[in-house]
Amino acid sequence: MINEIIQRPTACLKQGTEVLLNQQVVIEGKSSAAYLAMASWCDIKGYKNSADFLYEQAEEERGHMLKIFHYINDAGGRAFQPEITGIQQDFTSLREIFELMLQQEIKVTHTVHRMVAHCWDNQDLATFNFLQWFVNEQIEEEVTARKILDLFDVIGETGVGLYMIDKEIGALKDK
Repeated sequence: MINEIIQRPTACLKQGTEVLLNQQVVIEGKSSAAYLAMASWCDIKGYKNSADFLYEQAEEERGHMLKIFHYINDAGGRAFQPEITGIQQDFTSLREIFELMLQQEIKVTHTVHRMVAHCWDNQDLATFNFLQWFVNEQIEEEVTARKILDLFDVIGETGVGLYMIDKEIGALKDK
């Protein structure tokens, strides 16, 4: 019995927090898969900079998923591998992809804020502190998505517009 106590961390996660964190693992996994599908579409349509940007985003979201996954286990809970299905594979335009990206990031922001509020209300201060990184990350993610959508309005989509937008997205990736 004592060995079991020594081997496992004290369960500091409340059950409700663990459930919310596992739900976020699914959301981050779906974001990663969605960005991978978007990257593939861009790749075959010739938007190489957008494809590279979205491949990087897919990897970043996977990293977010793993960060939460490890935290759950490290904090005495149990993380579950998400089942990811129903990912959109076809898109009508480059603009649609980045509109969907912004919608996805807004959804993630709302779920992160819901978890933060839950942790505060339940005095799960360790998880509250852990989630602050995600709060700040979501600010950056939404700003980036909005900047990309602004490119469509400023540059336009006719003539060489899409080429220029793709080029600018490549420059964002490098920053």
